[in-house]
Amino acid sequence: MPASSANLLSAPIQLIGTWGGSPVDAAGTVLNRSREVFLHGLRLVSDRQPSKLLIDDHASGPPAIWLHADPPDTAWLIVDIGGRDWCKLAYQFGHELGHVLCNSWDPSARPRPPSQWLEEAMVEAFSIRGLGLLASSWEANPPFVNDSAFGQAIRQYREAMVDRYRTSQEPAGPIPAWFAAKRTYLESPVAHIEGPAVVAILGVIENDAACIEDYGAVNRWPLRSGLKIEDYLTAWQASCVEVGAPGVMPARVRELFGVG
Repeated sequence: MPASSANLLSAPIQLIGTWGGSPVDAAGTVLNRSREVFLHGLRLVSDRQPSKLLIDDHASGPPAIWLHADPPDTAWLIVDIGGRDWCKLAYQFGHELGHVLCNSWDPSARPRPPSQWLEEAMVEAFSIRGLGLLASSWEANPPFVNDSAFGQAIRQYREAMVDRYRTSQEPAGPIPAWFAAKRTYLESPVAHIEGPAVVAILGVIENDAACIEDYGAVNRWPLRSGLKIEDYLTAWQASCVEVGAPGVMPARVRELFGVG
């Protein structure tokens, strides 16, 4: 990967794709503000940061990271939004930005079980946390003239998402017991984002930004999420030492899910 002085916060953002009824300049404004507040105050510790972000709006299909080899230093994020749907844009971008923060943007980053569920829950929590910060930023200093009231719409969008996660998949007891009961499913190739995991991780990272800095040490080992969770967390802890990350999140995850 070419050496670059850019990092995830300073790398230029380029927009391509359809964008429908969303003015490209306005979408770029929302994306730049979202990145600024989602990453504000965080040390970006990864040694595998892209030098450019390419945001590609598709007319249909799920948001994703396009794993590609050319250009090798560009993280390619796919979104799918309607006209001026800034809440959805910020949310989808935040989730995919979380994957980039977790070093999941180059050709080696193919998702794989049994531990991919954890990264998915982590980046979903990262995006939801960011929406709260974006709402406050928008209210205090709107990126568009006379638009501070839209900050409340972002806040409501976020709260509705958290409520859905809290009520759609209630754990049968404490989170470690929930994880033990769901582990076989979570470690399967068909697993989806699970509400209890997202809400639990959100509670951790909202209270300790150092935990998010540890995201930058994720997936720096050859098997990435192909390790069982116990070994994944051990590799993550060692990676934190290598890049100078705080190293608190792997231990919090062990405690949170009752992993030995």
